Amino acid sequence: MLKTLVLVLALVTPAVASSIDPVPYEALVSAEAEAAEHGFAPDVWLSLNEDQKALAVRPADWMLSARMYHAGGGGATGNDSLGCRPIAMRTVAIDPRVVPRRTRLFIKETVGLRLADGTIHDGYWYASDTGGAIKGNKIDLYTGHGRGSIAPVMPLNMSSLTVVRAGTFDGCPPAWD
Repeated sequence: MLKTLVLVLALVTPAVASSIDPVPYEALVSAEAEAAEHGFAPDVWLSLNEDQKALAVRPADWMLSARMYHAGGGGATGNDSLGCRPIAMRTVAIDPRVVPRRTRLFIKETVGLRLADGTIHDGYWYASDTGGAIKGNKIDLYTGHGRGSIAPVMPLNMSSLTVVRAGTFDGCPPAWD
């Protein structure tokens, strides 16, 4: 039995090892410098696709002061201003005189945030809600159900976020893939 296991591992290991391309040292140093230049940790920068990198280096369309909101316990209830169910860590409330509803947003500061379920945030949000307290250059990030859902983004509370227009969307904001 042990011989069979060793043989299987020997056969599989080269295939796995050969499917991982080594990163040249010069490319790694260059990526680290590029990450630092744009305010990202090297591992986060290397995880971005080309579209995300292009959005991350674009000048902000808006600099918005962040707030958080959640469902339950006096937080958000029901549907957003488009009539859609809010999507945790995707839906934002904005002043539609500043940011048009149905705008897909890229928020640089949220890229790489580790969420409660262990996933990593990709920076994309959807302007599908408004609120009485959201006036001017403010943005409310919908975090989900309960006060504890705010924890991953709490360090961003009351900070100024770099927000870039990443397009528009029809219908309701998409759920996480």
